[in-house]
Amino acid sequence: MGVVVTFDYGTWAAQDPQQAAYISQQQATAAFNLATLQQANDGSGPINDAVIALTLLNLVTSHVCALIYPVSGPTSNPDPSSPLVGRISDATEGSVSVHAENDYPPGSAQWWQQSKYGSFWWEATAQFRTMRYLPSRRASGPWGPFGFFQPGIYLPGGGQF
Repeated sequence: MGVVVTFDYGTWAAQDPQQAAYISQQQATAAFNLATLQQANDGSGPINDAVIALTLLNLVTSHVCALIYPVSGPTSNPDPSSPLVGRISDATEGSVSVHAENDYPPGSAQWWQQSKYGSFWWEATAQFRTMRYLPSRRASGPWGPFGFFQPGIYLPGGGQF
């Protein structure tokens, strides 16, 4: 039903040049592999277009990079990645205090809201996070959907049992 895509560092770097300045090809590939834990890349997902699937996986890759790799400061000596886990729930300026909470209920967007890439991914995948009804493939006719004859069913040719 879905598609399988291959990570391409050049494509990812073109989509996210800001982080590409800090992230090596090896690190980006590792982040892409982590991204496939969040979005299926085995052909089982609901995304049937390879370009859309790769674009979305690149967003997840950028989200993972923003969470675990240094992506700010001078490229020769980048600032370390933030040690915070979760979203910032409260911040003050005098005597500097920051509070983060990590209470992600299942299906929540909070984990994705930790970066602009995750937020974009969450909104872009709304169309794929909906229920899809697939009708059953039960047999029809006088034997009915349960595999045994049902009285009162009309047979082809006008007969009835």
